[in-house]
Amino acid sequence: MDTASSSFSLKNNLEQNMKKASSDIVVLNPKEHRLIDKIFTDLRAYSSESVMGIATRIMDLERLAVSISRYPPIDERSVLAGEARSAQTLIDTLCTLSPDERLLSMPTKAVLGKGFLVAKLHTFSAITKMAMNAYLEEKDIIELRQAILHIVFVLMAEDVYTALLDNQKLDTAIKKEVAESLTELWEHRLDDRAADFTPVLNKVWLARNKIAPNFGSMLGASELFLLSMELDELWEEFMIQKLPDPEVGQALEEFLFGISYEEINFIRKELKKNGVSAIGRDEVYRLIGKSAYMEADDPKSFYASFIKRKTNADARLRLTIEGPKRTLEDYYIQFTFEKKIYESQS
Repeated sequence: MDTASSSFSLKNNLEQNMKKASSDIVVLNPKEHRLIDKIFTDLRAYSSESVMGIATRIMDLERLAVSISRYPPIDERSVLAGEARSAQTLIDTLCTLSPDERLLSMPTKAVLGKGFLVAKLHTFSAITKMAMNAYLEEKDIIELRQAILHIVFVLMAEDVYTALLDNQKLDTAIKKEVAESLTELWEHRLDDRAADFTPVLNKVWLARNKIAPNFGSMLGASELFLLSMELDELWEEFMIQKLPDPEVGQALEEFLFGISYEEINFIRKELKKNGVSAIGRDEVYRLIGKSAYMEADDPKSFYASFIKRKTNADARLRLTIEGPKRTLEDYYIQFTFEKKIYESQS
């Protein structure tokens, strides 16, 4: 296949995808569609092999999405063995299902759809590398990274929604809102609600770079909270309302410092013991026996950080030991649901 025909094939597939039925997985949203089309055009002058590579990867994604979309829609009404099923019955089930039962009770489309998102992330990562090797415009590279970050946030949102459903203390009305958002995410592998929290969490994540180089005064991290409160009005409201809860503050410290609650406490003790008020990044990692630091401009590092903190929080909850039992993302996204319900009732 020559470059021209591969261009036509790619464009044809993308246009067909944009016309899919309402229950189908969306391979590329309009913004991603425009970005890939531009990258595809710009790479033509650089390498026909790269163009073919992109076309092949996108069409593989398309085929995967079509295969997954063959399974029954999440919101389909049906009767199986005399039992009525619908989006509402699924939402009700999700609100009461125990974590150990969830996987085998999830719709097939939901289980396979997460794999689609991972495949999409790998595709965009590969395209980003091609674009960098071709020395395409920096703004295009930034847009590709933003697209990857959006995929990461959708993956993270699914995990957070699931964690919120597992929270036995969560109000039933909030659980129903969360379950509804989760089923909508499963249907198309898009999350419209992500627009409520993605920009804020991204800003707080990037703010870590202002803090991490010398770790400031870890004996009293109030400057961290003041810094993050400057980022967004909704975030400031969240901080004012939720920060009195010690575990929210602990979760924020883990998020900003990039190390665990236990490691933060260890560093604090070392600083106090040695009469030191501040410490550099390299010294922090030497003290805790680590050498790697997650780069803020790598979108995948956000998800890696989230999973690490979530794993630690789950362990503390299970063992009933001191420290944050939930991630900062859990607390903040729950807050956005609470605010939405409050405003709808006002």
